[in-house]
Amino acid sequence: MSLFKQLFIAICVLMLASFTGSMLIGVESSRAQQVAQLRTHAQDTATALGLSLAPHINDDMTMVELMVSSVFDSGYFESIRVLAPDSEEVLVERSGTPVSGEAPQWFARLVDLESARGDATVSDGWQRAARVEVVSHPLFAVGKLWKNALGNLIWQAVVSLLCIVLGGLLLRRRLRPLNYMVEQSQAIARREFLTQSELPTTPEFRRVVLAMNQMVDKLRNLFAEEAARSERLRDEAYRDRLTGLANRRYFDLQLHACLAGEERASSGFLLQLQVNDLLGLNQRLGEQRADQLLKSIAEQLQQLSQDHLLVARHRGGKFLLLGAGLQRAEAEQLAQRIDQALGSLQQTGVCDCLPVAYIGLVAFAAGDEAADLHHALDMALTQAAAQPTRHWAIHELGVAPPAEDPSQYWYALLDRVLSEGRLQLYFQPVVDAREPDRVLHHKVLARLHDERGQVLAAGHFLPWLERFGWTTRLDLAMLEQTLLQLRISDQRLALSLSHQLLHEPQVLAGLYRRLEDNRELTSRLTLELDENHLPAPALLESLTQNLRRLGCGLGLQHFGGRFSMIGNLARLGLSYLKIDGSYIRAIDRESDKRLFIDAMQRAANSIDLPLLAERVETEGEWQVLRDMGIAGVQGHLFGEPGPVLRSGSQATQGGGVTPSA
Repeated sequence: MSLFKQLFIAICVLMLASFTGSMLIGVESSRAQQVAQLRTHAQDTATALGLSLAPHINDDMTMVELMVSSVFDSGYFESIRVLAPDSEEVLVERSGTPVSGEAPQWFARLVDLESARGDATVSDGWQRAARVEVVSHPLFAVGKLWKNALGNLIWQAVVSLLCIVLGGLLLRRRLRPLNYMVEQSQAIARREFLTQSELPTTPEFRRVVLAMNQMVDKLRNLFAEEAARSERLRDEAYRDRLTGLANRRYFDLQLHACLAGEERASSGFLLQLQVNDLLGLNQRLGEQRADQLLKSIAEQLQQLSQDHLLVARHRGGKFLLLGAGLQRAEAEQLAQRIDQALGSLQQTGVCDCLPVAYIGLVAFAAGDEAADLHHALDMALTQAAAQPTRHWAIHELGVAPPAEDPSQYWYALLDRVLSEGRLQLYFQPVVDAREPDRVLHHKVLARLHDERGQVLAAGHFLPWLERFGWTTRLDLAMLEQTLLQLRISDQRLALSLSHQLLHEPQVLAGLYRRLEDNRELTSRLTLELDENHLPAPALLESLTQNLRRLGCGLGLQHFGGRFSMIGNLARLGLSYLKIDGSYIRAIDRESDKRLFIDAMQRAANSIDLPLLAERVETEGEWQVLRDMGIAGVQGHLFGEPGPVLRSGSQATQGGGVTPSA
């Protein structure tokens, strides 16, 4: 029983005891007054009647009878008798009981008032002529006592009820800090840190609230320190100090993910920019002016990339751009815009020579070697420097350019697959890092068959879906088949959503309706968002609240590039964070990666947020992650993606299911 209920019941019991005591004392006091009043009434009546009967007691008995009857009929009397003075002979007598009274019989029996007696002597001169005996009936007194008790009951009941209501409201107000402390504790469990700004006036509660706020602040600061340390380690390892861009190492990690990844865009264009005569600029303008030029070039590249391309500084005057999903025409247009933007730097005096830089381009696809691509970029730069007018060039890497635009082929294929529900579901297990035989959940992956029957990973067709604006169609189709898979199996599944879906209210409302219609399945479904495409905080918070209401979890995948934002994510109650595989690759051989992931693990552990690792491919990587306390791992080492769900007793075939209308 809650403290509020206990105190409220105690108040009610005390008020009931007070009410009962007041009633008993009031009734008893009134009873004593009525008894005294009855006695006075009987004695006064006897005295008055004796004086009235004196002139007629010996001469006119008829008048005596009339006077006795008149007095008897005018009040509440049990009997009036006129007796002879010596023989006690009854001369005149009237007696009777009132027919009814104002008080109920049970009350009359409860108070038990007795009749009061009074007598007086009737004198004839100096002689006793008779004696008058009057007995008052208590019915009148019981009626008055009943009225007083009833009025007192109503008053006491109203006052008691009012006191109980006011006491309950006051008690609720005084106990409000306790309720907020319960919310604080629950918020900490949800990885939120709430403090109570309005301190209670009660000294005891005030001390408790201050102690609770101090604990929450300490936890928040501890988490912020861990997050800042992780961010600092990441910047030291993967960020160029001069320009603030990513460095060559981070670029190579992301390039490797594109070339080897199955779920990301695995084709596109690489661009390499080489500042013209950087050594001469240093000598002519000085080191500070040369550094300012590099910073200006970095700003121009970031503006032109619009957060869609990865921009990195290689070394010296070399910059790299990773354009996953770029087509040849788009890459050429980007090179022209960069060349024009850099030309403006010479006009502003930042650089004293033209061209400011040369640009080389090369196309890449899944399976290419990173070393071959970098060599091709160097060849493209050489070609660009040799051209008299155009300052950029494309090296074909030994492959002839496509004769026609493949967009029509992909448009027809993807439209047919999505319309006919011919997507294939593949599953990759995410297992406990300490017990690899225990599956935490399966990641749902999209596959489709081309016209030759080959299975294509999502990395091949995702850029085209984005180009055609069909990513939301893919999301809804995958959700439909995932729900069907949940209905025929007992496994937990995780499904990725595109960021475009979150910005289309009608599509998002449709997703909520599908989850609402399948509430019995949502407890085994976790939706995932990409860290690089998170929506605005208000939209993200609304999404988490709606998914929590529907019983569905939310996780982040490819996490690590924006670790400083984990403080804002802490209060959302995420199911887990999946560390991007680029930070996992060769972690057993690179100590700075271990420092970064270890700091991330401590920060996440301080708010009870599980960390999972993507693309774990070697025993060494797994052992390091296991020793760090990473909750789960996913990668080819623990299971290749396939159309079969892995379970302890049986395998469930997935995919090839046509969603219902």
